[in-house]
Amino acid sequence: MKIVARDIPPRSAWALEQAGVHPLLARLYAARGVQGKDELDDGLVRLLAPATLRGAREAAVLLADAIRDDKRLCIVADYDCDGATACAVAVRGLRLLGAKQVSYLVPDRVIDGYGLTPPIAERVAASGADVLITVDNGIASVEGVAAAKARGLAVLVTDHHLPGPALPAADVLVNPNQPGCEFESKSIAGVGVMFYVLLALRSELRARGVFDVATQPKLDALLPLVALGTVADVVRLDANNRRLVAQGLRRIRAGSMPAGIAALFKAAGRNAQAATTFDFGFALGPRINAAGRLADMTLGIECLLTEDAARADELARMLDGINRERRDIEGGMREQALMLAETLFDDSQAPPAAISVFGADFHEGVVGIVASRLKDRFHRPAFVFAASAADGKSHELKGSGRSIPGFHLRDALDLVAKRHPGVLLRFGGHAMAAGCTVAEEHFETFERALAQVAMEWLDAAALTRRLDTDGPLAPEYLRVDLVDTLHREVWGQGFAPPTFSEEVEVISQRLVGEKHLALKLKHQGKPVDGIWFGHTEPLPPRVVIAFRLDADEWQGVRRVRFLVEGAEG
Repeated sequence: MKIVARDIPPRSAWALEQAGVHPLLARLYAARGVQGKDELDDGLVRLLAPATLRGAREAAVLLADAIRDDKRLCIVADYDCDGATACAVAVRGLRLLGAKQVSYLVPDRVIDGYGLTPPIAERVAASGADVLITVDNGIASVEGVAAAKARGLAVLVTDHHLPGPALPAADVLVNPNQPGCEFESKSIAGVGVMFYVLLALRSELRARGVFDVATQPKLDALLPLVALGTVADVVRLDANNRRLVAQGLRRIRAGSMPAGIAALFKAAGRNAQAATTFDFGFALGPRINAAGRLADMTLGIECLLTEDAARADELARMLDGINRERRDIEGGMREQALMLAETLFDDSQAPPAAISVFGADFHEGVVGIVASRLKDRFHRPAFVFAASAADGKSHELKGSGRSIPGFHLRDALDLVAKRHPGVLLRFGGHAMAAGCTVAEEHFETFERALAQVAMEWLDAAALTRRLDTDGPLAPEYLRVDLVDTLHREVWGQGFAPPTFSEEVEVISQRLVGEKHLALKLKHQGKPVDGIWFGHTEPLPPRVVIAFRLDADEWQGVRRVRFLVEGAEG
């Protein structure tokens, strides 16, 4: 591992400090590209205008007409947290704005696969709907949209994924990544796109005189859902996304949130009054995602839709139980996947440039998480495959992949498909995460082909794990109140949480729970506790570590603790 301190532009740091930003925060923000305090303004008025999102106005007209004519609307969601929150935002928002007949349908990960397929379109038509609205999917659903149109449905696609070579022939497409869209936040999540469509719809209804500024429904009640889905989908937290997340966190901390979000905080043992982005990413998001992985995402969506606190608690407890099951399955799969990966090389070799493994007993709902664990362990693009449960006769394998910086996973799959026609039956995704389906007989061909592309695209520097940090931490900043200040800020993908690095003295170390390293350290002459979760190898007496700040409580006293992320030398 190579630990590298980020550059801190001195002018930006100085300008932020002069504008009243705390010196440590000024340094952290400057290192992440913030140049002025106005970029830190998270007020709603600073959000990008809906008018710049291509298709939003046309979507507003379509929906306003449908509401006027009392049409039946059906949301087709995705089975992850972004899709679930986007569905909840759509249903809640459309009802707030006057729609009386709003239903939803979420595909089953195993039976239906991803997106608006022709069979899903048939089910929507059979339900009696007039308008089909996709959330967090649809931009690649050329056949599904065509099937819906053939059945007489009006189709509105709202999505944020990258489009394929052909766009679906929907009535309206709203996607910041479609050709010709000038919306600056290309990394907005699916839930954010739907929120923007609702903002445009409210504006259209105002223009039609349905209500005015004083009487219009307040859509800010949806922001806790927008914040949760945005963080859980691990999209880049650009300035606009940070504003959406900050606004959602502010409402949650004030106690203003849907009953389901409050219940999920309770089920996870987290304090909503001190909500952070970490809660979204590591507590609430996984519990909702677990429903889509192992059960039915309807559970997650119903939890986010219900207004009944008792019902929300019941659903949140169910989601918590499913998440525990997911962790158990993942643990067994992770160990098996690691063993399979380690058979690909010996101690004298480096791991192959890309790793692909298949286990006959793997659960396809958890392959993405396990791929992420392999990627973290070996610092290689990694794919994990399971036998498709949808059709036992076809011997198809469904795989999910996670990548490292410098390797665009979807583009790599595209090149594999071109070089080896017929090997990839289906594929799609992003730079850092993608999925594909292969015939079992072609697995080894895929494994070799992906590794070959990785060898061509990745050099030695890219294949060396690099941990970017914020450099040394002055001892005066080892304060619990400052830890709380840092935790309240919006951190996440593309706006990394503060991680510091410097040489420390290791006073003592011991294993706790058989898999974590508990440390007594001396940092710039001062004693401080540390813990390295999931690490068992002892450290030398003096070592450069990368660490995040945390506050540990013992016998009612809170103290600063280092969460070790890595070590060098």
